Amino acid sequence: MESKIRSYENDAIVVQYDVKRCIHAAECVRGLPTVFNPQRRPWIDTNGADADDIAAVIACCPTGALHYSRNDGGAAEAVPAEHSVTLEPDGPLVLRGHFQITDQAGHVLLEDTRIALCRCGASQNKPLCDGSHHTIGFAAD
Repeated sequence: MESKIRSYENDAIVVQYDVKRCIHAAECVRGLPTVFNPQRRPWIDTNGADADDIAAVIACCPTGALHYSRNDGGAAEAVPAEHSVTLEPDGPLVLRGHFQITDQAGHVLLEDTRIALCRCGASQNKPLCDGSHHTIGFAAD
């Protein structure tokens, strides 16, 4: 699994974006377009909204491509109280909770609260989804 993390920050919040985990579900863009605008460079403007609003939208990211930490003493990212697995139509399995992905030797490769697992088999970042299901036209019941 690869990662390519970029950081964007202001005095209140640091937003981390992992390019390799983003499948362009666009929850962030729909949720807070003043902060998340793919037509702008840089595409994340942490001065576009209140830190609490940014944190709330980041929590909606299904893949864990977006995370945050607070510089202002605000609440840290919460771990969901219950584990859940959601089967996205024609897309990945979305995990929410506290999960670890390990290799065969038991080494932790990824630990996160939001993960999207590839279901189509075409991802170049297995076991994580990279959005390839769109490219190949994956369809499943």
